[in-house]
Amino acid sequence: MKKHIPNAITCLNLFCGCLALYFAFNHRLEYAAYLIGIAAIFDFLDGMLARVLKAYSEIGKQLDSLADMVSFGAVPGAIMFSLLTQAEASVLGIPADILPFFGFLITIFSALRLAKFNIDTRQAESFIGVPTPACSMFIGSLPLILATSGSLYDEIILNPYFLLVVTVVFSFLLVAELPLFALKFKNLTWKDNSIRFIFLGISVILLALVKFAAIPLIIVLYVLLSIVKKTSTS
Repeated sequence: MKKHIPNAITCLNLFCGCLALYFAFNHRLEYAAYLIGIAAIFDFLDGMLARVLKAYSEIGKQLDSLADMVSFGAVPGAIMFSLLTQAEASVLGIPADILPFFGFLITIFSALRLAKFNIDTRQAESFIGVPTPACSMFIGSLPLILATSGSLYDEIILNPYFLLVVTVVFSFLLVAELPLFALKFKNLTWKDNSIRFIFLGISVILLALVKFAAIPLIIVLYVLLSIVKKTSTS
């Protein structure tokens, strides 16, 4: 019975992704964003329970990727599509009614990243390229910032150039040969986990200070600290 528990949690991740898609295409982007967060919690829990219960299986691995493809691939693409639709502008000669479809580059490159992850033995203890949940949380934070910050960030977030740059940059980062640390603690010593403690400490401070606006900063911090870590150990 216990071998089915991680897969059941993975299915909850998938269900959250399905609900998030519904809300994204019905212009309730803040609900879609909250569901990305809940899906990310389930995504963390299924892996943790699989380790604790020693309930690893090949079907569990494949199911996890399929669920992630919806929650952290299709959903952020749909959110970016909707944000680009709201921008109502042409960019670099791309008509305003065509531009939103560029948001689905996130979905395409998420699929490439997940396929690459499944066959890449180097990613057992760390990541190569930005994980799909991190990309999704960055994009999902944008409508939350719009919904909770009045008009403070509207001109930035709904700027079509900004949205297109975010789309292209994250599409690249998803498949880039960029080593990134994982939040996996084998012990609690400073020596082995200094970069993780620094990341978590700064993240908590940012969340306390600027709330949802901290999420994009935290994702950028994650990438920068990973680069620093890689440089210091080279």
